Amino acid sequence: MCYSAQIRHDYNKFLRAYDATIDIAEFVRLYWNRSQGAKSKIPKAMDAAFADPHSEEEREIAALIARHDREQAALLEQEVFKQRKRLADAERTLQVKTTKAATESRRIATTKVEWALGKLADLRRTSITDEDARIFPGWMAPVIVMEQGRRVVKPMRYQCRLAGKPASYDRQFPGCYNARRDNLEGFWRSAFGVSHGIVVLNAFFENVSRHRVEGRELAPGEKEENAILEFRPRPVQDMLVACLWSRWADPTGQEPELLSFAAITDDPPPEIAAAGHDRCIIPIKPEHMDAWLDPATAKDLSRMHAILDDRERPYYEHRLAA
Repeated sequence: MCYSAQIRHDYNKFLRAYDATIDIAEFVRLYWNRSQGAKSKIPKAMDAAFADPHSEEEREIAALIARHDREQAALLEQEVFKQRKRLADAERTLQVKTTKAATESRRIATTKVEWALGKLADLRRTSITDEDARIFPGWMAPVIVMEQGRRVVKPMRYQCRLAGKPASYDRQFPGCYNARRDNLEGFWRSAFGVSHGIVVLNAFFENVSRHRVEGRELAPGEKEENAILEFRPRPVQDMLVACLWSRWADPTGQEPELLSFAAITDDPPPEIAAAGHDRCIIPIKPEHMDAWLDPATAKDLSRMHAILDDRERPYYEHRLAA
């Protein structure tokens, strides 16, 4: 399972490189819904794309981002104040008598102050790092689709809720951020051959067992320990990762419309299997991009499978993620 990934974050270059236009109305809707209370998780790198707005819609998005950041900063500042008071109270108690409760309160308050100050620093930082472009299940990412013969970028949630399914689908099938290739014509049949997308990634991350990474068996009595590996292609390149996506509408009208996607995964190449993981995303070749994005034109699932077979095959270097 591709549990996390790093999207390409030099956004304007990304649009030019793939001759894509941005669906600005969908981005306005995303940020507006967040301002109205939607729990949209948007990576800082996506926000940064609107730091220098050139149109009325981009200025609206920039204003919504600035307002959201101010609100988040106010909440974090309140948390710092609250926890510093808690810390001071605990330290006063400890000057008189050492108690377990006061010691624990001091520890928790210290941790929470450090966490809130770190979040504030990240919120106010204007430079963009690779970590700012990292997405997890439930986070938003820019996805390329085909619309009226043009490549268009839309913001979508990385966890697919297929059209016609109830909102509870997310809890029932929490692993729907990935679509197994051997189930494309089963579970994913309503999207495969119908609505294809591409997400441009620089790296992906996987949960593996530490002992498998180290190439050994568990010692007697040893408990299995999780490790997170970061995989990057060599030579360095953008990965045009094959995805399925869906547009979900709430029949009751109580929830906003949702665009969401899943990355297609397949059996891993030898170096990923040797590192202890059993799945891998599928980066397609640039020459197949339009055919993949417009499956309705081909009306041939065997051609879509052929594109997935004729994939890019870089060597994936890995390291323990920070």
